Amino acid sequence: MPPFASRFAPPPAEEGGGICVVAPWPLFTVTIERHTNGADDTYFHAGGQAVWVARMIGGLGGRARLVGPFGGEARTVLEALVEAEGISLRSVPVRGANGGYVDDRRSGKRERIATIAPHCLDRHETDDFYNAVLAESLRCGTAVMTGLADDDVLPLDFFSRLATDLSANGVKLVADIAGRVLEAVGSGLTILKVSHEELQEAGIAKSGERAELLAAMDRLRSKADNVVVSCAGEGSLARFGDRHFHAKGPEVHARDHTGAGDSMTAALAMAVSAGLDGPTALRLATAAGAMNVTRAGRGTGRLEDIEVLAEHVTVTEIHA
Repeated sequence: MPPFASRFAPPPAEEGGGICVVAPWPLFTVTIERHTNGADDTYFHAGGQAVWVARMIGGLGGRARLVGPFGGEARTVLEALVEAEGISLRSVPVRGANGGYVDDRRSGKRERIATIAPHCLDRHETDDFYNAVLAESLRCGTAVMTGLADDDVLPLDFFSRLATDLSANGVKLVADIAGRVLEAVGSGLTILKVSHEELQEAGIAKSGERAELLAAMDRLRSKADNVVVSCAGEGSLARFGDRHFHAKGPEVHARDHTGAGDSMTAALAMAVSAGLDGPTALRLATAAGAMNVTRAGRGTGRLEDIEVLAEHVTVTEIHA
């Protein structure tokens, strides 16, 4: 089997391609850490679920096209931080400011010491954002839909309309959504990635038992053609068409669990864009998530390393 890198080779720029990543809430992030010599250091990054997905797409050798609203004093900083990472950006100007947070990790664990809520888009800004996402998704042919940290940022019908419109026009749509956004989306998803906790919180799964999670995936057939459920230390479950699979990654020491799910989503989008089959997509996604937990940065890792880890992922077909 050829390495993932050769199967992910993007087309020349003039042929289009790439993956549109929908960013309804781009954030600025400030993290304070302590070096081994006792000195403090500060890290500035663009953040939010979509940014972490786009970052991992780049780490996997893909081209991400991030589309999101940017405004206020944070706009200039955020746009520069995104583009400095090599992420292509479609910035939609808005009047209000982007949100953000400050984390203190000097103790070795994340402690949130400040949070700034994101701007809520008005009707005109919502329309501009929707049009930009629609156009860029059609141009790319593959898109990633991420959810909301704050339900007031966008009306929920933004997501349901987008899923319907993209599906009707042949765009392959990978969604990492939960809660009210997942409830709002009725159909149109190529792959839905969700955690077992999110399924239980939504009442779609009554428990975290495998049989109940498999049944929950089948209950989502109207929303998504395929479903991947991350189950923390138990690996991942997936339904691709009428077939069900379990994936288990190698044992690694988890430095930071946050960002693992976003790394999985990025890998699934890369696999969908490249036309890989379900089990291969699941193998890559499991490896990307496992690699990310060994790192402090969210949505980080290199394809050359993730490829090696993928060879140690076990994917088994199971019967519901």
